[in-house]
Amino acid sequence: MTANTDFPQTITLAMTGASGAAYGLRLLECLIGAGWRVYFLISDAARTVVRMELGIELPDGTEPLEAFLGNRYRAQPGQLRVFGNMDWLAPPASGTGGKIPMVICPASGGVISAAATGASTNLIQRAADVAIKERRPLILVPREMPASVIHLENQLKLAQLGATIMPASPGFYQNPRTLDDIVDFVVARILDQLGVPQTLLPRWGQ
Repeated sequence: MTANTDFPQTITLAMTGASGAAYGLRLLECLIGAGWRVYFLISDAARTVVRMELGIELPDGTEPLEAFLGNRYRAQPGQLRVFGNMDWLAPPASGTGGKIPMVICPASGGVISAAATGASTNLIQRAADVAIKERRPLILVPREMPASVIHLENQLKLAQLGATIMPASPGFYQNPRTLDDIVDFVVARILDQLGVPQTLLPRWGQ
């Protein structure tokens, strides 16, 4: 089957080793469902969290993972591209790769620190660095608590550089009945920031 390259929007989605793997995979599912092309990056620590929290054993290697996630979320051919964390030729690694937004969900304290200091020792860090220098939309979703002064200073620095900090802090005014409802609250707010139409969360007052 020929890969479709005609997608209206492209986004880089990275998952790192903080708790909250359900947020990242649900966001991936929604982005694919909305017809966006997704460049997907995942750290080794995030793979471990996915297994611990969701009981999902992600296959090793970029191609097997791409096939697994593509089948799981019904991606069109070419819609989902998975890159290894040392793949310096991946589009998110360069400013010439296109002015596309990036979301790190969940975002560990380590990746937030790297982004705040310009570290680029792997593809996720490099992609965040590129997003900042190219003034691309960058959304980070920290979940760790409590936050130390170091964490807060790093987040403040990133916000001052133009990044959007969206802690995974679900609201409860929508009367969630399941864990999925709580996850969807956070994912819906991220989708709103990206301008992706969503029906996961009713509009306030509607």
